Amino acid sequence: MTTENQGVPESNDSTEGRPDSTGSNPPAEAILAYPDEVVTSAHVRYLAVPGLDGEIALITIDNGLDHTRPTTFGPAGLANLASAMDEIEVRSPAVAAIAVTGKPFIFAVGADLSGIGLIDTRDKALQIGRMGHEVFGRFKDSTIPTFAFINGAAMGGGVELALHCHYRTLSTGAAAVALPECFLGIVPGWGGTQLLPNLIGADRAVTVILDNALNQNRMLNAGQAAKLGIADVSFEPADFLESSIEWAASILNGATSVARRDIDRGEGWTAALDRGRALVDAKFHGAAPAPYRALQLLEQARGGVEAETFLAGTAAEDEALADLLMSDELRAGLYSFDLVQKRAKRPFGVPDKKLARPVTKVGIVGAGLMAGQLALLFTRRLEVPVVLTDLNQDRLDRGVGYVHAEIDTLLGKGRMSTDKANRLKSLVSGSLTKDAFADADFVLEAVFEDLAVKKRVFAEVEAVVGPDCILATNTSSLSITDMAVELHHPERVVGFHFFNPVAILPLLEIVRGAKTDNATLATAFAVGKSLKKSCVLVQDAPAFVVNRLLTRFLGEVTTAVDRGTPIEVADRALEPLGLPMSPFILLQLVGPAVALHTSETLHAAFPDRFGISDNLRKLVGAGKAGVYVWDESGQHVDPEVAAIFAATDAPMTADEVRGAALEAMAQEIALMLDEGVVAHAQDIDLCLLLGAGWPFHLGGITPYLDRDGISEKVTGQRFLPMGLASAPADAR
Repeated sequence: MTTENQGVPESNDSTEGRPDSTGSNPPAEAILAYPDEVVTSAHVRYLAVPGLDGEIALITIDNGLDHTRPTTFGPAGLANLASAMDEIEVRSPAVAAIAVTGKPFIFAVGADLSGIGLIDTRDKALQIGRMGHEVFGRFKDSTIPTFAFINGAAMGGGVELALHCHYRTLSTGAAAVALPECFLGIVPGWGGTQLLPNLIGADRAVTVILDNALNQNRMLNAGQAAKLGIADVSFEPADFLESSIEWAASILNGATSVARRDIDRGEGWTAALDRGRALVDAKFHGAAPAPYRALQLLEQARGGVEAETFLAGTAAEDEALADLLMSDELRAGLYSFDLVQKRAKRPFGVPDKKLARPVTKVGIVGAGLMAGQLALLFTRRLEVPVVLTDLNQDRLDRGVGYVHAEIDTLLGKGRMSTDKANRLKSLVSGSLTKDAFADADFVLEAVFEDLAVKKRVFAEVEAVVGPDCILATNTSSLSITDMAVELHHPERVVGFHFFNPVAILPLLEIVRGAKTDNATLATAFAVGKSLKKSCVLVQDAPAFVVNRLLTRFLGEVTTAVDRGTPIEVADRALEPLGLPMSPFILLQLVGPAVALHTSETLHAAFPDRFGISDNLRKLVGAGKAGVYVWDESGQHVDPEVAAIFAATDAPMTADEVRGAALEAMAQEIALMLDEGVVAHAQDIDLCLLLGAGWPFHLGGITPYLDRDGISEKVTGQRFLPMGLASAPADAR
């Protein structure tokens, strides 16, 4: 059941008791100002609408840049929005409505994150929260009806500005709608936790604020946002503004009314919060403060959005935002965001892109599942001929068939047209001989992880390809240099290490062998970019970055089990980190045989640090997929695994297991940096974020090790300067 409610308050008194920026004290925007803010302007124009008694004051928020730099709100931008409201209110007898919209393709994407790192005291953090509430609150409390015309992407504070308006229209072309704050380590602190659940219901708000944000920052498309009830009506992009103005006029004239959802503030609200708490516990085990603060604020919102109740809720948001802005987790989250948004797009140490050669045909050696995934990726992204080779016709047919079937699936989901699907399928072929590679520019091998096999494959490929063809290997642990040593042109061999599943994990470790030349490397990075992967330059070293660190990490946990620590105790020891999965679930995902092979490779290179677990050998020998089985009652240690595992009489506590694993990681990272495997600690963090799903709130691994004092204990120094991925020292 719904009720009609246009939402326009009768008076403008709900800001009573909130600190303001008038009087003898300097305004908040002056205190919080910083020189590098990309300032958002608020341009006002007054529209005369036929049949409407009065004007519509249209505010367009715009930072003066194109869509590649979305509109954000810093102190000066908020002040400009407030000034626009001042101007309109002076003119108010002639103004029938106030509407706010954005520049082309963008409504607004929230706070200017570049300024958060400059907030060095809790008082400043508190002021930025209050300032946002004060400015946005003027739209909610206005006696003049307010409208948000959401013409494009809206995230964070952009969504919150729209929620403060009495009515909302949404373009069907809006690329993304989201409240991503918990993903970064803060909360929707400008009214989002209070307004959204009271508009769409607590359960749907939990989906947007927690579930979506904490699952790889999932965005809503326009249709999903409209279905949730975030907007009152949707219009096509071509005439979005005109349609929104006409619709607003119909609201003002009484020809149209908006039915608001009845909100269940009892059992339904409680069930929603219980669901939210369960998903946060499952993901973080109490390790990340932001989502738990969001749950508290959602509980606070149960009282509704009437003046005094809303004021109390937004004051609670201010306090939560102030605490979180000064937390190490938020600074680590922003560090993660910066790595993914900037460093991943401009990888360190890449040769001049002008050296890159064109790639007009791709060859893939092998036709197994991994090769099929790679062929699909290259076909979709490069749209050039891709040929797979294998020695077995049935296997080859399955590999090509897999690519065709996946393209048909995308067609069925409406992700591409019939013409494009047919064209892409025509680009994929198979061959029983490597002669099909004769005119290829880029050949990638994806065969069994054995050095002798890979060397033989490359020798066969080199015999048929042209002199400029790049030879790439998807090896996860073997030496690129050793693989190329017997070739006539070792300079064209490069590592191209993808992570499984290829379509989902964005990391690509591009490995430079001892002889790899700049043209080869530049071409590899150009191809990686075309594949829409985030590429990191890695020097040739056993298991490269992610697999080396995860193997060392997992090795400490399996060693604890070998010593007699119960599997469940060892596996849960890392829960306080809030990792995406426990060590033995990771082992089950990777596969014990692959883990054993990587352990053997690293043991051969570094026998003093990488052991080989006898129990892992037994697991592989028994053909087990992992240590766990699942039934109707849940997850259990496989009794057969428990029976074959041997142990000494030196069990460890969970704290001891966690300490040993983290100290081992610190030691290994320091050694990798000394060896020059990557250029900086930031590259290691980026690899773990994108290749292993390391939580954003940890900032990768090095900020966590720094924060807990493990870096200095093991290496004598921090990996990162104080304040880079942590709160300023004087703010602690």
